Amino acid sequence: MTDRIDPAPELVFAQISDLHVTAPGRACMNRVDSAGLLRACVAQLVDLDPLPRLVIASGDLVDLATAEEYAHLRTILAPLAMPLLVIPGNHDDRENLRAAFADQTYMPREGFIQYVVDEGFVRLVFLDTQIPGQDGGELCSARLAWLADRLAEAPDRPTVIVMHHPPFRTGVANLDDLGLAGAEGFARLLARSPQVERILCGHLHRSIQVRWHGVLASVCPSTAHQVALALRPDDPLCYVMEPPGFQLHAWVAGTGLVSHTLFTGRFAGPYPF
Repeated sequence: MTDRIDPAPELVFAQISDLHVTAPGRACMNRVDSAGLLRACVAQLVDLDPLPRLVIASGDLVDLATAEEYAHLRTILAPLAMPLLVIPGNHDDRENLRAAFADQTYMPREGFIQYVVDEGFVRLVFLDTQIPGQDGGELCSARLAWLADRLAEAPDRPTVIVMHHPPFRTGVANLDDLGLAGAEGFARLLARSPQVERILCGHLHRSIQVRWHGVLASVCPSTAHQVALALRPDDPLCYVMEPPGFQLHAWVAGTGLVSHTLFTGRFAGPYPF
């Protein structure tokens, strides 16, 4: 009897989030070498086997949203040979981001930075949840209407929604206060959109998973610093230098989307069992 060999995943894509890249020579919050940590993450991504077919960056690409920071970001990301798909977070500036990625054909020339990319096995819908000048996010009536139209275009296609602000509460009070307005309308859309396989988010600087209105939603850890886990309502909002990370999402035949969290760094092994 021969061993059964499962086919390789049909699509593998990486997710990075909350990069908080600064201008050269400056540390994020005067302590975190966010640019250096992103360089290490990029070096790890280009060393993966197999290489991801694409990389998505789910917001907070830079720290102060200056043109200088976006230029630094593009330099750090330059070794990535695969397509890079970005959306804004609360730390981003739409126009500076748009200018920095003007060479990308998916980038909308005006308005919200949201779009659809069809990868054959899965349809990726990118949402813009930013409210300029605010830490929290929103899915306003215009953005919800846009999403409803995109979901209606392909009701039978497995779909992944990518957004910066998670629509769910986490139990970390100081994070939940910076959540997403319009989540109720989003939930109503999901109720009539069974093709949505996953919601991929950023913003919270931790690896978090929840089933929300019947859909698995997850948060990618930051490539820089992480938010300290604080479950008491009066706990202050703090960050910790837990290992930075990123995620790999693989579309596996007969299973669907399978996600793996990886930590940035070089570790001993692998050793055979």
